[in-house]
Amino acid sequence: MFVDQVKIDVKAGNGGNGMVAFRREKYVPNGGPAGGDGGRGGNVIFKVDSGMNTLMDFRYHRKFKAKNGGNGANKKMTGRSADDLVIPVPEGTTVTNSDTGEVIGDLVKPDQELIVAKAGRGGRGNVHFASPTNPAPEIAENGEPGEEVMLQLELKVLADVGLVGFPSAGKSTLLSVITSAKPKIAGYHFTTLVPNLGMVRLDDGRDFAVADLPGLVEGASKGVGLGFQFLRHVERTRVILHLVDMSGTEGRDPYDDFVAINKELSDYDPNILKRPQIVVATKMDLPDAADHLKTFKTQLEADYDTDDLPTVLPISSVTHTGLTDLVRMTADLLEKTDISDLQQPVETEKQYDYQSQAPTNFQIGYDKEIASWVISGDKIERLFKMTDTAHDQSMLRFARQMRGMGIDNALRKAGAKDGDTVTILDFSFTYVE
Repeated sequence: MFVDQVKIDVKAGNGGNGMVAFRREKYVPNGGPAGGDGGRGGNVIFKVDSGMNTLMDFRYHRKFKAKNGGNGANKKMTGRSADDLVIPVPEGTTVTNSDTGEVIGDLVKPDQELIVAKAGRGGRGNVHFASPTNPAPEIAENGEPGEEVMLQLELKVLADVGLVGFPSAGKSTLLSVITSAKPKIAGYHFTTLVPNLGMVRLDDGRDFAVADLPGLVEGASKGVGLGFQFLRHVERTRVILHLVDMSGTEGRDPYDDFVAINKELSDYDPNILKRPQIVVATKMDLPDAADHLKTFKTQLEADYDTDDLPTVLPISSVTHTGLTDLVRMTADLLEKTDISDLQQPVETEKQYDYQSQAPTNFQIGYDKEIASWVISGDKIERLFKMTDTAHDQSMLRFARQMRGMGIDNALRKAGAKDGDTVTILDFSFTYVE
């Protein structure tokens, strides 16, 4: 089954907890703090696998979680760092943050890697908190939480050439003749439900990949028909072969078909029509096809300037007429096309920098159901998760951090009184003036 869109949840590993420990050995008085740091958690990394051509693997496995780092130990021993979770994806996968709509990365090269969820660092052991005024600190950090994000994966087939046109224009038949692909071919519309890929090899050693895309209909860019689901795949192609049925057996005007398909491509992405396009007049072995072709060329010359006039090449996939010229002309066009002009914009290919996102400011509200002031916000919640609530000194350090952030003053201005309950996540404490 071909799957080209899916949503998944990824969670990077948490860092391991730091440890509160002291050196206790015979004949070593005042050994001092010896708690080790926690290990780093595992990142979640996407890596391009050239052997994959669909997102089918993500259809039933939608939650991915990397392992957490190991906790620190005594004698200043650091916990073990977790291995990164590497997830294979096919070439041409675009990764988007579902919550923000921001494109995280565009994976188009073999073995290309992208960190989509950053692991949490290990918490520091009490050896880091020793000072002249507190030589035996009972302070340690819990590991930093790993990033958790919902992602939208979208596969855009990587092919040099894309076949577009109305249903039953002969796209699948052409693909089956010029490549070794075996697409479904039948005498009814929408026999192609998913993109089919094939490789063309010329006698002179040149080769290129061809994608047969599902038939488009008028209104496809707005969701009409089946082909609208696959318009995104046209974005990747360097040359477009626009197939137009010249037989007239469908009861449609060939030139109207040509104009309608170009309009749908333009409505979806105006840049698509800037790339080279060959108009392939198909089914020339049928009666009246030659007359329709002559009329088609006349209308084309009337609507286009001489410099912009697209090349029209008549073929018959049944009799193989014109196929050699078509393949050679396509290969020549590919050599002249600069792939850099057709790549995604630079901003969609950047590596997502999670550290560049400043944690949001805290919010304070009163929850009548639990009769408590509630503090929320990315930064304060992260600091609390990294606080070892089992030791008083760690809690006092957290209280100083809240005071430094201005939370004490904000609670007072909001109306908090001495003895009120304050809640952060699932932890509650008493507010003291």
